[in-house]
Amino acid sequence: MFRINKDFANAAIPRTIRFTESIFEELNAVANRENISFNMLVLQCCRYALDELETDESKE
Repeated sequence: MFRINKDFANAAIPRTIRFTESIFEELNAVANRENISFNMLVLQCCRYALDELETDESKE
């Protein structure tokens, strides 16, 4: 289960990404509700997705 980690910090590499309006609005609402920055939430979502990513080895 995905849980908000408020200690996720020290992000220093700038990148530009584009969101659909609906995903942006959802992420923004969650960030506001959890009282964290939008950036911190996106970083945590990416970390969670990478940790849960199914690889070829895990399919076997």
